[in-house]
Amino acid sequence: MPDDAGFCYKCGAQITETTSFLIVTTPTVAGYRIKKVLGIVTGLTPRTRGIWGQFVGGIESMIGGEVTAFSSEVEKARWEAIDRLRSRAKAMGANAIVGLDVETSSIGQSNVVLFSATGTAVLIEPENPNETTN
Repeated sequence: MPDDAGFCYKCGAQITETTSFLIVTTPTVAGYRIKKVLGIVTGLTPRTRGIWGQFVGGIESMIGGEVTAFSSEVEKARWEAIDRLRSRAKAMGANAIVGLDVETSSIGQSNVVLFSATGTAVLIEPENPNETTN
């Protein structure tokens, strides 16, 4: 899609900063062809829980069920890693990322959790740029 497009030519959805740059977990994007593969990109964010979060999480873990003290922090960290991935891909000239994979791991014996988002930066273009929708 052109950079100045306000709406998707296929579905009519409004294009915003988040919708104009596609990120998918699949190796291809339906309705698009990969014009150029630019390379692997990664976004990392190491996180640690503060003393208050550890305290509340400890109490919730004794009760059982979801540890809500960590849920929002985990979600924020996940999106931060994806945003860093997108920034790196854009810096390479990409307009999409395919094969997104998000993983977490602990770093040593510390309370640090590493969130990692990895994918392939690509340039995509519509398969049928002149096609219109009804």
